[in-house]
Amino acid sequence: MSRQIFQLKVSLADVTPPVWRRVLVPGGYTLDRVHRLFQRVLGWQDCHLHSFDIDGSQYGEPDPEGELTLRDELNTRLDAVATKGGRFLYTYDFGDWWEHEVTVEDVFGADPEERYPLCSAGEGACPPEDVGGPFGYRQFLAALADPGHPEHESMRGWLGRPFDPADFDPDRATTLARWLS
Repeated sequence: MSRQIFQLKVSLADVTPPVWRRVLVPGGYTLDRVHRLFQRVLGWQDCHLHSFDIDGSQYGEPDPEGELTLRDELNTRLDAVATKGGRFLYTYDFGDWWEHEVTVEDVFGADPEERYPLCSAGEGACPPEDVGGPFGYRQFLAALADPGHPEHESMRGWLGRPFDPADFDPDRATTLARWLS
C-alpha cells in the first residue's frame, strides 16, 4: 500500500492581501510535525504557542500548568484526524491570534518519483512576528505604504528589513519545509 498524501490549503484568516499555501503532506505526520511544516512554509518563526482545533478537539503541546486542555499533538497523526473535504483550524500566537483555516483538498497515494513534503502553490508574504495580529498587520501595511505616514519610519526601523506583502516563493517554501525530513 502506498503512503497517503494530504493536499492541504492553509489560509491565514482576516488578512489582506491574502496569505495562503498549498502543501502536500504525508498522512503519517504527527500534528507537531504539521505545525513545524506550517511554520516553515508560511514564514513564521515558531516563537509562540499554537493549537489545532479539529472536530471540536484541541491539539497542541501539553500544558504542564494544566491551564490549557490540549490533546498531545505528538500522539496524533494527520491521517487519524483529517479526511478529504474536511476543515480544521490552526492558531498560532495566542497574543496576536493568527488563525489559519486549513482545508483538506485531496488525499491520494504518494508519487514514488516525488519527495514530500512540498509546497506546490501559495500567495502573499507572511506577516512579521509580533505585528499585532490582523489589525496590527493592516496598520503596519498602511504605515509602510505611505512615506508621509507618522509611523512610516518607526515601522521600517522596527522590522529592520525590506517587506513586500506580495512576496512568496513556493520553491523556497519547499526547501524550508524539507528541513523537517
